[in-house]
Amino acid sequence: MSRLLPSGPRRKRDAPPPEYSVMLTATLCLVAFGALMVFSATSVKAVLPEGGGDSAEYLKRVAVFAVLGLIVMRVFSTYGLRLARVTTPVFLVVAFLMLLAVLVPGVGQTVNGSQRWLGAGVVQFQPSEIAKLAVLLYGAHLLASEPRRVRTLQGLGPFLIVCGAFLGLIALQPDLGTASTIIFSSICLLLLAGTKPRTLAPVAAVLAVGVVALIASHPYQQARLTSFLDPTADLSGAGYQSAQAEIAIGSGGPLGVGLGESIQKASYLPEAHTDMIAAVIGEESGFAGMLALIALFGMFGWAGFKAAHRATDRYSKLLAASLTSLILIQAGINLFAVMGLAPLTGIPLPFVSYGGTSLVVMLAAVGLLLNVARGPVAARSSVPSRSEQSTAAPRVPRRRPRAGGAAKLQVIEGGKSRPRTPRKRPAPGRDRSRRHGGTRRSRGGGGGRASG
Repeated sequence: MSRLLPSGPRRKRDAPPPEYSVMLTATLCLVAFGALMVFSATSVKAVLPEGGGDSAEYLKRVAVFAVLGLIVMRVFSTYGLRLARVTTPVFLVVAFLMLLAVLVPGVGQTVNGSQRWLGAGVVQFQPSEIAKLAVLLYGAHLLASEPRRVRTLQGLGPFLIVCGAFLGLIALQPDLGTASTIIFSSICLLLLAGTKPRTLAPVAAVLAVGVVALIASHPYQQARLTSFLDPTADLSGAGYQSAQAEIAIGSGGPLGVGLGESIQKASYLPEAHTDMIAAVIGEESGFAGMLALIALFGMFGWAGFKAAHRATDRYSKLLAASLTSLILIQAGINLFAVMGLAPLTGIPLPFVSYGGTSLVVMLAAVGLLLNVARGPVAARSSVPSRSEQSTAAPRVPRRRPRAGGAAKLQVIEGGKSRPRTPRKRPAPGRDRSRRHGGTRRSRGGGGGRASG
């Protein structure tokens, strides 16, 4: 009976590592906190004169996307790495085709002056969110399969061409926020893979020229940059959203005005439930709520990089580190923009802002990270049992101990051994001819005694 019940140390060894539990806890807390704040930011619109409808409409949508994302996360946490390496080429091609479809007139949906969505009505998704994950999956697969590519710019050519094609299509939407996220996360991937900074210097120069050209070709992006450099230049125009976000955070104080009591979300703060959700958090929960939000992302970052450090193969290390960098970079850009420390880019806060595609993709990335974090446990659980080893193990030779030592070992099938009884040597002076059952004859012949 004691053999059937696992002992305490055995259960402790099979438990997931700390980074697995920390990452899962931080993710679930962020998703739950985001659903609560989205409900707080959107429920007030139902009682406004220009509003109406169901006050819990956005909460229901978030719940649907969260359930779908958690299912994907669960599948990826079990089979993610295996599926990712096999389906990366197909996933990359599908993401590229969807980015092309967005730009087709009549196919892509335009919202707030940007053509970024596919679908109609409530069922809409953003292909650029899927493209972020596809680029990193391809980069990790390429650089793990051929590590020498990081030494030269020519070796990085395939990855840079793919990045350039994706960035070009995203820039045509236009979506500078998603493009900047892909740029920074790809740079992190290359540096973590061992690429020298001087190797990326020409790439950085080309990217700088491209960003300047993109900003110069879109007047509203110029206005955003100008309002960031001089926040008081156009408070009623391009600087209005940033100014209202800062007012909301400043009104919160140390502990906030209370859940659901925000004033800025009612009529003053645009996109309160998407890009500016952090401003609502700062107003309703104050400095304490913002600190808790940053702490959750800090826990997530520690767990992600710890999982990458403990990974046993190069692909898992690169994928875990790059996905963790992607989520932290996106969170940092959003928080900096809300606090007035960076220009507004329009990217959502991971796990917290309202956005179906972003939530599902981020949870899929978490599933891959959890699969990497649980890798050592899965490897231990895949060790064959003793019965399997006895039937399938090859013949393993054993080294015999020296004479005069313990009992000698005899090799048997399955690599096991058992003691062999050593042969007895005859004592000195005893008749050695009896080993074959015979008798010793005297030198004088005959079987009797020698005459003397």
